[in-house]
Formats: sequence, C-alpha cells, structure tokens
Amino acid sequence: MENAVKKKLQMLLYHIALFMEIAIGIIIVGALLISVVGLLHEMEILYVNRLEDYAFGEFLAAAFNVVIGIEFLKMLCRHNLSSVIEVLLFAIARGMVVEHMGPVENLCSVFAIAILFMIRKFLFIPGVDSQRDKDEHI
Repeated sequence: MENAVKKKLQMLLYHIALFMEIAIGIIIVGALLISVVGLLHEMEILYVNRLEDYAFGEFLAAAFNVVIGIEFLKMLCRHNLSSVIEVLLFAIARGMVVEHMGPVENLCSVFAIAILFMIRKFLFIPGVDSQRDKDEHI
C-alpha cells in the first residue's frame, strides 16, 4: 500500500515538473519573439551606424543571444546530451566572438570547445539517450 502511494506521488511530481517545463518553454518562446524584434532593431542601428565599431558587435551579441535561446528551448524539449553540448558550444562561441577576451581566456575557450567536441565524438552514445527517453515515458 505504501509503495503505491509513493509511486502515485512520484508520478504527480513528475507531471507537475513537466507542466512547469512546458510553461517555461512557452515563456522562452515569447522572449525569443521579442528578441527577434530587437534583432531587427539592431539591424536598423547597424545600417545607420555602419561605420561605427560598436554597431556590428552589438548586432552579433543580439544574434547570438537569439540563437542560444533557440538552442536552450530545443534542449528543454529534447532532454538529451547532444542538445546540452550544442547550447554550451554556442555559449562559448558567443563569448569568443562578442566579448573581447584576452589570449588566455581565448585559449581556455578553444580548449573547452575541443573538449566538447571530443565528448560528442568519443563519449556520446546516442542509444543511451534514446533508451533513457523510452524508459521515462513508460
């Protein structure tokens, strides 16, 4: 009897977490749509100030933020290691391209990207993620 109550409580908590995740996903979609409008505004600023150094950097920062947001949303939907690695790759790449970091920080970022690619190539087993997804939905 106690085991059945525990199982029902676990399922209830799982469904609440799933609902909250969907709600956050919808909020993120709204924020992404607003960000795309902001990206269009950044394009206008880029056109007006095309000779200024800051204009292209601001546009790149806004574009990377939208891309990272999209990848994060995909990560929430898919729940697999590949999605997490993609989000991390984009976040590190954004830091390298947009932020003007020193040589040591750039080298650390390159090493981090290399490690993520090695994880994806040598340690990532797609069957494990797909089997875990099947087990969770049973």
